[in-house]
This record gives sequence, structure tokens and C-alpha cells, in this order.
Amino acid sequence: MTSKIKRTHSTPINNDNLDPPPEPTFAEKVKTLVYKLRLGTLSTISSKHNGWPFGSLMPYGLDHTGGPTFLISTMAMHTYNIINNPRASLLITNYDNNMDPLGASRVTLMGEIKKVKEGDIGFVRKEYLSRYDNANYWVDFDDFSFYRMKLFDIYYVGGFGEMGWVSVSDYNVSRVDPLADNARLIIEHMNKDHGDSLKLIVQYYGKVHAGEVELTSVDRLGFNVKFKSDDGVHSKRIAFIKEVNGLESCREMFIEMVNNAREKK
Repeated sequence: MTSKIKRTHSTPINNDNLDPPPEPTFAEKVKTLVYKLRLGTLSTISSKHNGWPFGSLMPYGLDHTGGPTFLISTMAMHTYNIINNPRASLLITNYDNNMDPLGASRVTLMGEIKKVKEGDIGFVRKEYLSRYDNANYWVDFDDFSFYRMKLFDIYYVGGFGEMGWVSVSDYNVSRVDPLADNARLIIEHMNKDHGDSLKLIVQYYGKVHAGEVELTSVDRLGFNVKFKSDDGVHSKRIAFIKEVNGLESCREMFIEMVNNAREKK
């Protein structure tokens, strides 16, 4: 099922009243973020100190709806807490040391964590082990079991000024962006090998005078850049001419856009 396209509300820096370029919905962004990452901070309610949150670093897998799954031991403190009170949250953030942590995308998943039912273990186990091959060493230990978070609500922060609640129903039917597995490769390749072409696209389609340009993110509907101009550093989103559905169609789209920009330069 295709999610509705969300439009941003930021004003283009050239103030020419252009329609804001389309973006994936918050639900799509959350689904993609949760899919791409592998580690979160699990906050459970302490069984020792009633009412106090208890944080744990937690690798997670995904069930068929994109809900998080866990392989945890009965000896772990968070397992004691879950058994006593299943309510918990999982914070997942797309942060690295080269960026402002408050500008990083992140999501908080809230829900109840309970053991996976016997009939669902096969799928959960296969998906989890596909993400964490080293878990094969302890997956069959008697004290380890699979648990799953049944989502209650979701809160998303995409960076400064981009935040909001996402319904579980919207999240469940949303899809992972088709560029999710290759986005980093695309970004690195464009920035390293095609800086001049990227600059040309941004100047033509973004209608701005751009100096140095850096591609910061890309998805099926377009991409985001940072660029230098006479009055400082700006960010801007550029829409693709049409939606792309994978690595090859993304490559072809960049070629088409730079060719258009060169012809009409």
C-alpha cells in the first residue's frame, strides 16, 4: 500500500512561492529508519525501583509489520522488568560523530513487550538471525527467548522543526523506502565523484546560486542538500522528476536531471 505524500512547510530560500517538493510521510520515514538501523535504547520500568525507567542498549529485529523483536535472556535486568510490567519504549537514532546529535533523525516506539507466540517464532527467528549472525551462538540456550513489542504509539523527530506523532496503523501499512539499502552508497558516490553535476542540478532545479554542494539524504521522491552561498550555508530539498524505485532508476534520474540542466543552462 502506498503512503500519502507529505509536503514540507519550509519556505524556499529564494522566496519565489514555489510549491514545496514532496517528501515521504512521517510513517514512511519511521519505517525506513527502523529498518536501516540495528540498535536502540530500551527503557523498561524497573522492578526494583517501582516507577523508575531503566535503560538498556538493545539490538532488535523486525516482525512482519515492522515491529521490533528481541532475543533476550531471563538473566537480564530488562527481562525481569518486562515480566513485571510489559510497558516499554525503544529509542532509535540515526546519529554519528560527524553530525549535530540534535539534528539527527530519531524515533521513540512505545508499546508492550511479551514473548513471541509459538506459531510466530519461526519467522521472527529467521529475520532476527539474518540481521545478527553471531546470535546463532546463543539463540538455542535455554534461558534465551524471543520477545516482541506490540506498538501503542510512535513519536518521530526528523531534525530541527520536523516532529510529530505517527499512528501505529499508518506505520504498519507504510513501506520501507526503496533506496534504503543503497542510500549511503548513493550519497558517497555523488559527493565524491559528481560534485559538479550535483551543483548544476541544485542551481537549475532549486533556482538558487549554490557554491559547494553536499548531498545529505536521498529517497524515492527526491533528495536533500547543504550548500554554500554568499550569505552562509543553507539546506534545500530537490524533487525528482518522477518517483524512483531502486538504485538503477535513481542513477538514471540523476543523469536525466543533470542533462536537462546542462541543455537549459
